[in-house]
Amino acid sequence: MTERTMAQALNAALSDALADPSVVLLGEDVGMTGGVFRVTDGLRETFGGDRVIDTPVAESGIIGAAFGMAVAGMRPIAELQFMGFSYPGYDQIVNHVSRIRNRSRHRFTAPLVIRIPYGGGIGAAEHHSESFETIYTHVPGLKVVVPSRPIDAKGLLASAIADPDPVIFLEPIRAYRAIKEDVPDAPYLTPIGVASIERTGSDVTLIAYGAMMKETRQAAELLGANGVDAEVIDLRTLVPLDVETIVASVQNTGRAVVIHEAPRTTGFGAEIAALIGEKALYSLKAPVERVTGWDVVVPLRRAEKHYTPGVDRIVNATMRTMES
Repeated sequence: MTERTMAQALNAALSDALADPSVVLLGEDVGMTGGVFRVTDGLRETFGGDRVIDTPVAESGIIGAAFGMAVAGMRPIAELQFMGFSYPGYDQIVNHVSRIRNRSRHRFTAPLVIRIPYGGGIGAAEHHSESFETIYTHVPGLKVVVPSRPIDAKGLLASAIADPDPVIFLEPIRAYRAIKEDVPDAPYLTPIGVASIERTGSDVTLIAYGAMMKETRQAAELLGANGVDAEVIDLRTLVPLDVETIVASVQNTGRAVVIHEAPRTTGFGAEIAALIGEKALYSLKAPVERVTGWDVVVPLRRAEKHYTPGVDRIVNATMRTMES
């Protein structure tokens, strides 16, 4: 076991994967620079420039090249640097990467991982801080994974690389170095599609993922100190979604609060709220609350803290459900 940040845990997972000669890492600045967030630091020196490839600033080209490699039998890992930079590659992802298994009647697959740092919290604004994960969860044929802590990040990335189909691997920027925890040195797999119940409780279910898990954990502790026993679920995977864990928790507590930093309208929290309404309606003691970002462009640094849901907003939403 070694104490690692999420960035270091991801680096370890990539290093383990690159021991397989069929694995190739490509993207802007992943080699010489070690990645914009230094997640790929040192990998080019270890595995060489033909395995850790610096690409031109051309996201469509990055995904197109990676797709071709995947169909040919390799296991490429493409990095798109920021979510706001991923949109030029969206055409390739939607029309080719996600559909090749169906289009070829299972003759071809695309075992491709697309790593996308996402979300705010570093004062970078706009294209460097967006949380538009819903556009990927809406695409049939893609898995969407979002770790919140180092130990899950390493295991989930290893599972994504081993998966026979394409995986969008979202890395919360704020969480890269927010916490350290002991992470096994040996390779291991954390299953995709299984949520984690981080804290058991009987009064209300708090559901979050990615960087928002930090504020959600803090809110649960504060609520506990005030007599509200909150259960906390880290989704870890948005597609496939662990429906059973969500429904069982809400049936037990009777209340739910969903938290994400993406804009409210058609954010992933709306899908979870609808799911709870369909499968746990008669267990609800209060309407499902959503604590989200606002329906505006991510603001500049000075106003960013007003955009991102904080502990107070989560606590206030929870108390509204308790008073209903």
